[in-house]
Formats: sequence, structure tokens, C-alpha cells
Amino acid sequence: MKSKLLSTFFIVSSIFVFAQQPASSPNEVLEALNSKQDLQKNSLVKNIPFKNIGPTIMSGRVVDIDVNPDNPTEFYVGYASGGVWHTTNNGSTFSPILDSSDTQNVGDIAVDWNSKTIWVGTGENNSSRSSYAGIGILKSTDNGETWENMGLPDSHHIGRMLINPNNPDEVVIGVIGHLYTPNDERGVFKTTDGGKTWNKTLFIDSETGVIDVQHAPGNFKVMYASSWTRDRKAWNFSGSGNGSAIYKSTDAGDTWEKISIENSGFPTGNGVGRIGLAVYDENTIYALHDNQFNRPKSDEKEERRGLSKDDFKAMTVEDFLKLDDKKLNNYLKNNNFQEKYRAESVKQMVKSGAVKPIDLARYLEDANAMLFDTPVIGAEVYKSTDGGKTWKKTHEDYLDGVFFSYGYYFGEIRVDTQNPDAIYVMGVPIIKSKDGGKTFTSISRENVHADHQALWVNPNSSGHLINGNDGGLNMSYDDGENWEKLNVNSVGQFYTVNVDNQKPYNVYGGLQDNGVWVGSHSSSVNKSWQQSGQNPWESIMGGDGMQVQIDSRNPNIVYTGFQFGIYFRINRETSENANIQPKHQLGESPYRFNWQTPILLSPHNQDILYMGGNKLMRSMNQGNDWQAISPDLTSGGKQGNVAYGTITSISESPFQFGLIYVGSDDGFVHLTKDGGGSWNRISNSFPKDLWVSRVIASQHKKERAYVTLNGYRWDDFNTYIYMSDDYGQTWKSISSNIPNSPVNVIKEDPKNEHVLYAGTDNGAYVSFNKGNSWEAFSNGLPNVAVHDLVIHPEANDLVLGTHGRSIYLANIEPLQNMNPKMMEKSITLFDMDNIRRSWNWGSSWSQFLEPYEPSVDIKIFAKNDGSETIKILSESGVELNEIKANLDKGFNYIEYDLTMTEKGRKALMKGNSEIDISKSQNEKYYLPKGKYTIVVNNQQTTLEIK
Repeated sequence: MKSKLLSTFFIVSSIFVFAQQPASSPNEVLEALNSKQDLQKNSLVKNIPFKNIGPTIMSGRVVDIDVNPDNPTEFYVGYASGGVWHTTNNGSTFSPILDSSDTQNVGDIAVDWNSKTIWVGTGENNSSRSSYAGIGILKSTDNGETWENMGLPDSHHIGRMLINPNNPDEVVIGVIGHLYTPNDERGVFKTTDGGKTWNKTLFIDSETGVIDVQHAPGNFKVMYASSWTRDRKAWNFSGSGNGSAIYKSTDAGDTWEKISIENSGFPTGNGVGRIGLAVYDENTIYALHDNQFNRPKSDEKEERRGLSKDDFKAMTVEDFLKLDDKKLNNYLKNNNFQEKYRAESVKQMVKSGAVKPIDLARYLEDANAMLFDTPVIGAEVYKSTDGGKTWKKTHEDYLDGVFFSYGYYFGEIRVDTQNPDAIYVMGVPIIKSKDGGKTFTSISRENVHADHQALWVNPNSSGHLINGNDGGLNMSYDDGENWEKLNVNSVGQFYTVNVDNQKPYNVYGGLQDNGVWVGSHSSSVNKSWQQSGQNPWESIMGGDGMQVQIDSRNPNIVYTGFQFGIYFRINRETSENANIQPKHQLGESPYRFNWQTPILLSPHNQDILYMGGNKLMRSMNQGNDWQAISPDLTSGGKQGNVAYGTITSISESPFQFGLIYVGSDDGFVHLTKDGGGSWNRISNSFPKDLWVSRVIASQHKKERAYVTLNGYRWDDFNTYIYMSDDYGQTWKSISSNIPNSPVNVIKEDPKNEHVLYAGTDNGAYVSFNKGNSWEAFSNGLPNVAVHDLVIHPEANDLVLGTHGRSIYLANIEPLQNMNPKMMEKSITLFDMDNIRRSWNWGSSWSQFLEPYEPSVDIKIFAKNDGSETIKILSESGVELNEIKANLDKGFNYIEYDLTMTEKGRKALMKGNSEIDISKSQNEKYYLPKGKYTIVVNNQQTTLEIK
């Protein structure tokens, strides 16, 4: 009976039709932003304070740098999803200036230094898996205090912005356009009235935008632009096409002429990829091209020892059985075949017909491996010395090792304005040439991250460079021989976050291109670690950091890894790492693992680990051995160069072992109640094809589950959150009043079943009624993508992993106490934590240093707006201090500095002759050890100082 059910499952999967979701309109996006502003203004939780706990030692992806030409110690830095930051001290410190805007997603920045007008093109100029769309063009004349949206809301991604040095109201913008769907708001746009109106001056087609625009130094009329045809889907990326080309304007971007034409010397046709431009003068231009044409086959036969996977693709059974066992074993070992697959056993399998010789090639060919196998020409540099009429490649050899197969992710080139032969090319390494591109040398160094996205070359001082990469900022004064790291901003792009049960507890997180890190939740963002040489955050894994699971019995045992399911079991005490990725069987198609492969330790037994490929895998012994406990739980994949048809979320009910929910990237949710013995699809009522970003088995009710769907990969920015109270037989939408934004995560509060938390691509929310309505967090938290969240069950802290601004933390104990009765009381005063008295309250070890000033939060829920008087009383009822507080409707955290008045001091000492309270160094009196009563509107709580 079971085999019949499985065969039916595969038939249904094979006929599944992909139904593309409609892209959200710009009006819908702008309406959602306005709705969020209103929601934040009236939110019951708008005063809940969030603290950023870093880390800062690693960073996020930099997209642009704009430097004051008269004072290079002042510059702005744009981060892909972390906003814009400003420094006036050469990068020692920065201030975030985009926090008051509706987004942190940046494609390009441009500054008119005379008027200090800042333009931000929102929406990243790269095309990666997490390149977020923008909301148009923002402009500020007060260094980011306020921002005005100047239009182009459907542009999504901005390539380049140019300001006329002689007319700050004249701006030319290269718009890339939508990443996932066609649209017409792409090409070159120009304004001559400071952004009030825009004129589209270059348009190729609905799938081709403009990635780069440069003007000749000293002549704004002469411009060059590069168009780029590119399209991303969840299963594929195409980064080349007939629309990719170079254009020239001689009237400041009013009209354009295509100059990369047949016989110009520059490639043309369907294989032309991303093009970056660098202009030395009106006639001298460099172009960095990601050439996606296949490399010509070489007539020379490379001398090769051993077997390659291509050898098996056309090999007969007879020839296979004649292979030398030693050579075959070398192939099997070098390509990480399971130990059971060795020459003798594999030959027996082939002889019996269980597998074919071609299966030894297919065993290795997942989507990511196929991408690296693509024999494209890759990075190449072209130069024109006649204003773009003709082009010539500057080098004879291939520039291998610059782009690999990810040329779409790079494409920036710079020329030193003091030396026409000095150029810089950004790729995985950063390389330079001093002979016009004939030869190159690397200027990557040991403290410089890979993947280079931005570079400023000082036009007045050769060798002074500021480099932006996936790991942050670096500065050099000797042309890249030595670099200083400028990572002081908390702009990490976290995919996931988790916590352990230590005291104090640790926070773990996996980041885009920056591995997996762990640090104490009490870590502070400052430079004090440089004195000891020990940063409070520790790297425990490289690559693109992914999910983390911590053994609750032994916090030194950590499961984590990087992209496409490469996971390890780490013993942090012994520094042992064991690769635990499940391996498919020879003859089967390789498992498909998502970029963010989900893992889960069973809440019933911490030796049991689940991992999702296209099937759900289970290990009963900490990942040493694996068994697939499901059929393919997806639509079966889709042809492309990105793994698709993969599991994205796993959740096991704490009420029953083997009651498991699984979600996939192609919109399926499945349930098993018997540990994988049988599976039921429970997602048929959902919108089709959407990425299942979370499926959660309730910890409060066995039959309850939650699902969030994410339409980002269809440019669908609607909010999809569902709840079921009958194992997914029926679903109720609980998106309610959350402004439209793709949802990444939902979690239940561990102590109050009515309280839910959600993270979207534009913020974090809480519901006190199981999703019937939502409140927006905002205090200390910018409008940034929240990819993951976790609630620490003992500390009652909410920890947010953001994709652009690292990790935030807030204590939510008052929120966990929310109930209907509280809503009716005029004032609710919450319990306070005990604190420990310290000798240094109000003092420091030198009069020249700032004294330490402690504080605690008095947490209050108010039914209505109004002012209240908070009194601090001694144990005997003597008034020691009072605070006048203006309360907002909802939760209020009132900071109290633990001081008393002169009058309160005298009264306390009069009632207790054994104490002596002296004035501290900062001229304040602090409460001594003891118990104190906090009183507000006849409500009271106790504060104990030990």
C-alpha cells in the first residue's frame, strides 16, 4: 500500500505547473510604507527599546563609497541592505544617516558636496539571492535627518547616479529594474529640476536595464552607459543577452547612441554580460566585461592523469569493467564518494545493472557544481582610445580566478585619473594593472575580505584607496600593498540566529559571505576588544553562514555549516569538526539542497538531527549516519543553475516525536504524524509557488501550526501568514494589518500562546491575539529585513537577526504578560529585576574619564496617553525621588538613574543612622543596598539592590 501511495505522489509532482505570481505594483509598495509609518506611530510597542549587540568585526556588503574631494577624511558608505553611513574622521567612527527613511536597501549614492545634498538610489545594484528591491530615489538636504522620495518607485534596483558638478539639479540615473520580473521603469532617467520630474532618455526593453553610467572628468556632456540583460528566478540566473551593450551620449544623457556594435571590437550578441565602465577622459574608456560566451575548444590535448567525471558520460559497461581498480578508487576517493563505494563494489553494481557508468558522473552534478562547470570566457578588460568607436582587449590570456562563474556579482572597474594606465578590477580578488591592462597583480591581502564591490581612487593622491567588499571597508595609502580595516559599523547580513542555555547566554548567527559567529548576548559594540586582542565574537565557520543548532545537553556541540547543505558537527571544546552532509545513493540523482539548508535537533532527543534536501533526512546519531524518511517533498525541481525544489523549513512538534512539518521553496507544506512513514500535503489552499519561509509546530497546542510564505522571488511583496488548529486541514490567514512585505519568520512566545512575533523584509512585529492584529516595533530598530528571530525562554529576550544591521535584542517580559484585563487597567506596573550595587556608580578611576552612570527601566503599560508621577520610596515609605513621565498608550520603558534627591538622602539617613551616603564624583547621590518601592498611580513594584 505504501509503495502505491508513493508512486501516486510522484505522478502528482511531475505534472505540477508553475504559476507565476503577479509582481506588486509601485502604488501597493508605497501604500504599504505609509501604512507602516501609521502603524509605528500608534503601536503599543513603539517604546520597547531594542539594543544592537553587533557584531561589527565582520561587516556586510558595501555597494558604494562617495568621498569629499576637498577633504578625503569625510565620506559616505552605502551598504547593500544596511543603509548609508557617514564619517568625518577617516573611518574611525560612522553615523547611520538613512535610519529615518523607509528602507535600508541601497544601490548607489551620490553627493553634491557644495550643497551637501545626498541622493540615494535604493535597491541593490548586484543581483544576488538577497539583493533587496528599493522604493525609488531618496534625497536629503540635512545629512539624513529627513528624506524625500523623488520618484521612480518601480525601479527596484539602481545601477549608478551622476550629479552635474556645475548644476546640482541635473542628475542622470542608470536604472537596472526588477530582478525577478519584466518592467518598463528601467534604462537611463534624467532630471533637470532636482528630481521633481524625470525623463526616460534610454530604454532597451523590459528585461534590460542600465548597470553603469560614467561621465568624462571635466565634461558632463560626454557620458557612457552600459546596459545589462539579466533575469533571476528561484531556480536560475541568466546574466547575459542581446540587450547588453555600451552606449554614448554627447549631450549629458539626453540622447544615446549604441557604440558596442559589430566590427567595433567589443563583443556583441547573446553572451554579453554585465559591463562596468571607467572613463579617464572623453576618448579613453575602459570596460570590464563578464563574457558569457563559451570558451572555444582547444585543439591541444591536456595531459591528464586519472579519471574525470566526463570520462563516464559515454563509457560502455564493457569499458568500465576493464578500468584499473586503483584509478577508479582514486576517482571515488578524490570526489568524496561514500566509503561503501569502492572499485570492487561499484563494478559489481554496474555488472548487475543496478547502476550505469554515467551514474558516476551524475553523482557529482548538482546545480551548484554545474554552475562552476560552465566553460565561459569570464572576466575581460577592453579599452577604447577614440571615444568608444573601436575597442581592443587589453590582455591576451584569460583572467581566470577573477569572477569564476559569478561575474554577474561584480563588474566594477576604476582608472586612476592621474595615470591612464593604472586600472583596478574588482572580482573575488581585487587586481590592479599599471600597464593599461596588459598584466595584473593582486592587491588582496590577509585582512581584506573577498568579493569586491566598490572602490574609490583618490584623484589627487595616487595610491590612496578605499575599498568596499562583502566583508566591509578597507583603506590603503600605498596602492593596496597594505590595508587598514574600517569595520566599526554593525551592518552584518544575518540569515539565521539562535541562542544557547548558558548564563550569560550566547547568540549564534550565520551571515551572508561571512560565516557563522558566536558571542555573548551582553556583548557591547565598542573598540575595547582591541586592547586585549580578543573580540567578544568568535568565528566558528566560513563560507555563507547558515543555520545553527546547539545541543541543549552540551553547548560545546554545535551543528552548522554553509551554503547548499555543507554542514558540520563542531565540538568547540576540542575544536573537532565532522562533515555530516547526507550523501545520496549511487544511481540516484544528487540530493538538492537549498542555499539556506534547514537543520533541526529533535526536541525529544538531542542525538536526533533532521536535515532537508529535496527529501527529509534523519540521523539518529548526531549526523554520523542518515536515512531519507520521505520521498521528494517538492515539485521535483526545475531546470536551471540554482538548486530548486528543496526543503526550506522543518519543525517537529514538542508534543509528539515524529509529528513533523516540512516546507519547500516551491510552495509545498507536508505533514507526517508517524516519523516519515506517510506524508500528507497540506498546502493546496495556499497561493502557488511561493517560498515557504517558515513552518512552525505549535508549542502550546498539538494540533496547531503556522506557515509563512515569501513572494520576494516573484517580486510579490504581499504578506502571507497562516495558522491552522487542525494539523493543516484548514488554514486561516493571520496577516491582518501587517503592511505588505515578504515574511521571513514567525515564532510563538514560549510563555503566552496568544503572543506571536513576525519578521518581514522591512521590520518586526508582535501580535497579542494570535494574529488578529499586529503591532510594529521601531524603537532603536530601523526599517531593515528581519530574517530570523528567537526568544530566550529564561532571559525573556527577543533576539532579531537582521539582514543588514546585525543583531538586535530587547527584553519582552512585559509583553509576555499581556492579557485582556491589562488592556482595561489605567496603569500596569511590571516586576523589576534585582540589581547589584557597585562602587563605581557615578565615578571613574580618573577625573578625566566619564563616570559610570547606571540605570534601570521602570516598565509600565498605560491604557491611554498621559503624564504620571513615579515615586521611589524606601522600605519604610520615605520618598527618595520622583520622576515626571509622559506615557504613551501601550508599553513604556522609563529610564531611572538610581539616584535620590538631597531631601531624600537626608530622610533616608535620618531613618537609618548606620548608613552614610556620600556624593559621587558626578555630584549625584545613589541608592544604597536595600529594598525600594516604585509607585505609579497606586500601582507598586519592588526594586532590590543587593
